[in-house]
Amino acid sequence: MLIDRIEARKNPTKHTLVALVENKPGVLNRVASLMRRRNFNIESLAVGTTEDPTVSRMTIVIDASRTNAALVERNLYKLVNVIDVQDVTNLPTVVRELALIKVRVSDAQHRGEIKQIADMFQSRVVDVAKESVIIEVTGEEQKVDSILNVLQDYGILEVVRTGRIAMTRG
Repeated sequence: MLIDRIEARKNPTKHTLVALVENKPGVLNRVASLMRRRNFNIESLAVGTTEDPTVSRMTIVIDASRTNAALVERNLYKLVNVIDVQDVTNLPTVVRELALIKVRVSDAQHRGEIKQIADMFQSRVVDVAKESVIIEVTGEEQKVDSILNVLQDYGILEVVRTGRIAMTRG
C-alpha cells in the first residue's frame, strides 16, 4: 500500500480508471470515440472479459495534467453500456504490465547473458531463434522500463506492452 501511494506521488498526473462495461460489440469503439470527441488523451488501455462473460473490464490510464480524471469518469458514466467506473489511483491496488521483448543475439555468449538478465528480473525466455530471443516480463512499469534499458545494449528488435492493468486489494 505504501509503495502504491509513493508511486502516485511520484507521478501524480497519471490516473488509473477501471470501468466495467457490457461485453457487447461496439462498446470499446464507443469509449474510444468519447475520448476522441472530448480530446482526452489515453496513456494506455487494456480490455478483457471478467469472471462474468457478459461484463468486460477496461483499465484506462489518462494523463490528468491535460484532463481532469473526474471529468473523464463523469463522461464515461454517460455511455449506456458503462456499468461502473472507479478511479483507483489513490486506492491500495495491485498494478502490473506485461511485455514481450525481442532481443538480437549474435552468439551463444550473448544468449547466455540475456538469459541471466531475464533471470535477474524474474522474467523468462519464451522463444529462442537463431538470431533472437523473446523475453516475457511481468511487473510494475518501472520493472519493464528497467529491463528495456538493460537490454538496449544488445539490440532490441521489437517490443509489445499491454499497458497498465490494476485491481484493488482486499
